[in-house]
Amino acid sequence: MSRHLIRPFREADLPASAGLLAERHQEHRKRHPLLPADYESERLALVEVTALWESESASGAVILEDGELTGYLLGAPKPSTMWGPNIWVEAAGHAVREPEHIRDLFAAAATKWVDDGRIAQYALVPDDPELLDAWFRLAFGSQHAHAIRPAPTTPPPEYPRLTVRRAVRDDIAVLAQLDLVLPQHQALSPVFSAGEMPTMQEALDDWEESIDDPDYATFVAEYGGRVIGSSIGCSLDKSSSHSGLARPDNAGFLGFAAVLPEARGHGAGRALGEAVLQWSADTGYTSVVTDWRVTNLLSSRAWPKLGFEQTFHRLHRLIGY
Repeated sequence: MSRHLIRPFREADLPASAGLLAERHQEHRKRHPLLPADYESERLALVEVTALWESESASGAVILEDGELTGYLLGAPKPSTMWGPNIWVEAAGHAVREPEHIRDLFAAAATKWVDDGRIAQYALVPDDPELLDAWFRLAFGSQHAHAIRPAPTTPPPEYPRLTVRRAVRDDIAVLAQLDLVLPQHQALSPVFSAGEMPTMQEALDDWEESIDDPDYATFVAEYGGRVIGSSIGCSLDKSSSHSGLARPDNAGFLGFAAVLPEARGHGAGRALGEAVLQWSADTGYTSVVTDWRVTNLLSSRAWPKLGFEQTFHRLHRLIGY
């Protein structure tokens, strides 16, 4: 039988950890070939792991079997107060040969995290059933989905009485109103998100400044001559939530969509999503990425129906309650 040793992560562990990460990403791309191929290279995987290790207050653990490093776990806090007293294990922050060993690594690393008061814990985990099961048996639950699909090759269908077009300055008032609709919805059951809510004036000011920004494609849906929803597409490079292993090459991003509550049920959400998909194809992107709170009953049902397949699960655990 092999002998296991678990100890704190050290700088000298970076090359071996990068090799494990490259192996994990190779397997992940067998399920999702649109994910970036670059990180199958140990050299580029090393860049990702090193960046995490050099993050402020980063710490973690490794497991060695007969002297060989076969797993690692790295976490670091984010400064934003919206995440609580937090620690984050990013997409490049863990890799194991044996999924069960993530539980041993967490047991070692989390001792310091909790001692430091970092009881709000997050992990970005590939959609590997055995690895997810190991995290679930650490009392983590699914919070957020990252997903991808190819850019469409055929135009979207037409919807009766529904028109989707590019937004213009005359739409600013309703665009600002829709900016509040999503966080208002996310604050309700069963999401209960504590995200920041902009004021109407802040939303108006933002749209006055950004409506003509060529880096963003804003669409509105009209039903019976009234604007009832909006969506925004852009390059995935604009999203800080999708980086490294989770950022496909040449990808568009469905970054926002909302429909007025009283106007739901006419297909506007789907049509607005399809508008961003078509814009991505017309722009030359080969894939499109989006994400959603899994407790958001609307988006978690709408986006998979548009062909998005989940690639990473953001898991969450709050310790002590």
